[in-house]
This record gives sequence, structure tokens and C-alpha cells, in this order.
Amino acid sequence: MAVSNIARDPYRAPSRHDPLAGLRPDGGPELDVFLTGTVFFDIIFIGMEGPPKQGTEVWADGMGSSPGGVANLAVAAARLGLRTGLAATFGEDLYGDYCRQTLGVQEGVDLTYSRYVTGWHSPVTVSMVYQRDRAMVTHGHRPEALDRLVTHPPQARSCFVDLGAERQPWVDSVTAAGGRVFADLGWDPEDRWDFGRLRESLSGCYAFSPNAVEAMSYTRTDSPEAAVEKLAELVPLAVVTNGADGALAFDTETGRPVKAAAVPVEALDPTGAGDVFVAGLMVGTLAGWPLVHSLRLANLGAALSVRHFGGALASPGWGDIALWYRETGSKDPALAGDYEFLNTIVPDDAVPEVSRAIATLGFRAGR
Repeated sequence: MAVSNIARDPYRAPSRHDPLAGLRPDGGPELDVFLTGTVFFDIIFIGMEGPPKQGTEVWADGMGSSPGGVANLAVAAARLGLRTGLAATFGEDLYGDYCRQTLGVQEGVDLTYSRYVTGWHSPVTVSMVYQRDRAMVTHGHRPEALDRLVTHPPQARSCFVDLGAERQPWVDSVTAAGGRVFADLGWDPEDRWDFGRLRESLSGCYAFSPNAVEAMSYTRTDSPEAAVEKLAELVPLAVVTNGADGALAFDTETGRPVKAAAVPVEALDPTGAGDVFVAGLMVGTLAGWPLVHSLRLANLGAALSVRHFGGALASPGWGDIALWYRETGSKDPALAGDYEFLNTIVPDDAVPEVSRAIATLGFRAGR
């Protein structure tokens, strides 16, 4: 398989509110977030009464197409105004062209470190959402070039690593330059929950954000509160997400736990909500907000994302956040009070302007 560079798109990135505008000295890092990983072409079916059974056909009420995989975090971060770079491989097929165009042009993600791979097709995931959960079917092949994409990483304020994958050498370059590493680790398929191994994997990482079940399993504790304090022995910022009960965190700098309640919404599709949470946490952390504000933004972003379907394209922008805040002020003043800090952050003229998933790759113009 041949690898080729992706030319810079002759388009300007979308103009978005910059939450770090006052923190950008001359000669500072060119990126706020640098990511690597696999981009999938996602097809999402919603409104299903149940999973398809053998020999039957199930019709879905809705369908959407969207980039997925690492694109979920890339888009979520970019829509919140972080300068986001992505190193990924794209197949030279229609799916790959769609994902590259959506990320690089529509969402303004820097794809300088991404590559086309000739003779490799884009991986595809079909997600079926029913009973507020989902089932997925994926097909794809790992490109040989994925491990060779980044030899000298760009300057970045932060990066994200999946501890379940082999750690790339460039991550240590980011930390050596003062960048913060945000990390996550999914379900342990071996059911070992090895705390010592977790400690080794988190070496050099700044933040770790598992869900409550994962956190309690690794720490051998019986509550999220006990788990987050145990995890704070491993990283400066330990965060545990706890579904409808919100999120809690422990910052070793202050030595105190912090909680933030979940935002109630009518959920449509949970795909990508965890990535949106991490993007919000990154924004608040890099901007130097109080930890409780960072958690609240992360919770709000995740909640707003599940109201739409489509993974990456379900993530909110500042306009969506501003609209929710204005509407909540009249409906639930107590909840809006928790988010008064947005008054000094969200621009007064912010309106929803992001694109959502549609049921096709795109319509041909001029019909």
C-alpha cells in the first residue's frame, strides 16, 4: 500500500469563538490538541424497536452518516474553538474523501500529519440505536502506515492517548515540551483490572477519565468517590464519569474532590458522548478555569450531543451552548445558576451553526 500526503485545503478554517484567545503568546504552541487514531465512516440507524433477528428486516425511523472513531474527539474539540490537529490515514475511496473533506474543510481540523493510503479502503461502522443503547458492526483493516504517521510531532498544549493501544514515542515529546496528556482506557477484556499496569500506562499523563465501573474495578473500591481519590495517586487530575449522576474529579493541586451534576436531556444517541466530555474537560483545563466549571462544561457538552445522532457531527458548538443557556434561564433558573460562568465566556452573538449528520454522503448540486 502506498502512502501519500494530504494537500492543505485552500479554504479557511471556520471562524469560531476562541476560549484561549487571551492565552496565546507569540511563539506559543501551534496546536491546542494533537490526536492520532483511526477515522471510521459511520452509518447510524435510530428509532429501531429492537435489533434485527435472523431472517427478518427492521426499518429504522432515521439514519445519518458521519466521520467516527478519533474524529469524534477531533470535531468536538474543534467546535469548542481548540486548534486541533489530527494524524490519521484516509482511504482513497468516497468514504475517505467524505471524512477528509468533513474534517479538514467543514470542521477546520488540521490534517497536516494525515495521509492517504492507496489500496486501502476506509473502515466502516454501522451503529444501531434502540432502547437508549446501541449495537455496532464494523469492517476494516489496519493500515500499515498508521504507526509511522508521526515522527516529530507539532508543538501542542495537549494530546489525547488511548491507553489500550500501543503508546507512540511522540507522546513523550509532547510531555517533554510541557504539553498535557489526557488519557482514557476502556473495558478490560481480560477482566484483570491490573492497577499496577495502569500505573505504568499513566506515566507522564496529566488527566485520566474512566467511567465509574472501570474506575472502581481498577482501584478495587466500592464507590466512585473512593475510586477517584485512589486514581489521584496516579495522575494530577483524576476524573470519573458516572452517567446520570454526573462526574466527579480530584485535583491533586488543591487536594479536594469536586462534583458536577449531569444535565437532564432527552437522549437520542449516546455515540461519541464520552469524547465530547473529554473535549469540554480539555477546554476548561487549558483555559485555567476552576475545576468545577470544566466538569460542568464537559457534562453539558456530552448532554447536548446525545440529543442528536451521528457521533462526531452531534457535538455542540458555542452557539448550541449559548442557546441552551438562554432557554434554561427561563425554564430552570437553578440549573442555569450553575452555569453563570458562561456569561463571561460565551459570546453574546453566538447562534447554532454546526452541521448535523444526514442520511447520505451528500446531495449532488444543480439537479
